Amino acid sequence: MSPDIDTLVATLADALRGRGLTMASAESCTGGLIAGACTDRAGSSDWFERGVVSYSNRAKTELLGVPAELINAHGAVSEPVALAMAGGLLARAPVALAVAVTGVAGPGGGTATKPVGLVWLAWAWRDAAGAPQVQAVSQHFSGDRAAVRAATVACALQGLIERAPLASPPTPQAA
Repeated sequence: MSPDIDTLVATLADALRGRGLTMASAESCTGGLIAGACTDRAGSSDWFERGVVSYSNRAKTELLGVPAELINAHGAVSEPVALAMAGGLLARAPVALAVAVTGVAGPGGGTATKPVGLVWLAWAWRDAAGAPQVQAVSQHFSGDRAAVRAATVACALQGLIERAPLASPPTPQAA
């Protein structure tokens, strides 16, 4: 694990543990690297609840509830799908905060409209009233497959850190 990722995980762990919150990840292009980075840290069971690797479109639909029609209309690497992945995970996991990533890590698979390095990241959390909130951003990372995936992990962790203060524990009805 790179020092930057390790520092981000340590910061995230402190932010979540300090507020008694837990998180989950839904990963496509990173294939579990976010979950791996989190669980590499001793004591992560205090704040990391689960990770879902939803690499295929079928997995996105079956495990996260992303409508197949949404994937067909926008493609797996899109804002609507990233939002649905994060929201679907938050709805299925008893956590305060969720992150989802879907992208084109390369070296192949890119198109003119969805080039290699394009990644959509989405974060979902429960606000103080228990209502789900979801935000997404796109990034275009440069470098080879490993660089794109590492940059995605770092961006996902940074987004979790930024949103941790906004998140509230799930209510028994929301979990």
